[in-house]
Amino acid sequence: MARARAAGCLAVAALLMAATGPAQASRFWPRQDAPEAPGRAAQPVRERMDVPAGDDRHGPSDPVALRLQDRGSHYEVIAENHAPGPVQVQVALRGAGNVKAVPALPARRVVGGGESAVVARVYALDPRLPDAFEVLLEQIPGDPGARPADFAYRVPFEDAPIRVDQGFGGRFSHNDAANFHALDFALPEGTPVLAARGGTVLQVASDFARTGLDRERDGGRANYVRILHDDGTMALYAHLQPEGVQVRVGQQVRQGERIGRSGNTGFSTAPHLHFVVQVNAGMRLQAIPFRMFGAPGELKFPREAGSAPGGAGPP
Repeated sequence: MARARAAGCLAVAALLMAATGPAQASRFWPRQDAPEAPGRAAQPVRERMDVPAGDDRHGPSDPVALRLQDRGSHYEVIAENHAPGPVQVQVALRGAGNVKAVPALPARRVVGGGESAVVARVYALDPRLPDAFEVLLEQIPGDPGARPADFAYRVPFEDAPIRVDQGFGGRFSHNDAANFHALDFALPEGTPVLAARGGTVLQVASDFARTGLDRERDGGRANYVRILHDDGTMALYAHLQPEGVQVRVGQQVRQGERIGRSGNTGFSTAPHLHFVVQVNAGMRLQAIPFRMFGAPGELKFPREAGSAPGGAGPP
């Protein structure tokens, strides 16, 4: 008897699924009297998050829930996206010795905001044997099909000097593809942070109080707001004060509207605001260059020595 089960939430996918005919479905119908294989226990769904996410203003949680639906002849692997915008997910199997997935895994799918999708169907190869398996789900916010538009971003604060402590390609922490075109604005803690561009609040985290330089120990967990723009790009405002987020997931914000307060949380040496515009480049975040304007006019950001790396990862 099949024993795979769902056990938690994940976030965002992309994949094409193949239909299964009735003949094939009946062929793999699991028998209720199938013997248990000795020493092989049923395996739970496992979760792996590459990007922190959030569905409330107090802390991160996974916007996409992973669910296994027993259809008798097979299991449907379903991704349910509770975020207000698209998320790309990748599904894989582990420890699956007596099953076949259609389509073959790993596979990707983009799940729209508030939508659910069948990412794959899993069938037993031999219905007389147990078909326990693990499902691994990775997630990245955004749609890899987005096409960035030229846009005039505003400085994300006011009534404070514009001082950039680390610019494009900074050796300290702007040397990966997800952050290469990021800016670190030196700001006193508690400075109001404003939306550099209007959009929909996609993710938030606001209950991390710790600051430290040990990424492995501290996890680099910073308070942040991620805003989805109408062209599919996403702006990340990070290192905010504990409980310093002033917007909720799903909220529509206008350019210049207050979204939080600057802080010094996460992988940080001093109070500052980390600002970056990113796209989903296919299960990886990619920082992109942008134009920004303040009272003096357009800001010019010199790039530090070096070139953007080819790989990317979460901020």
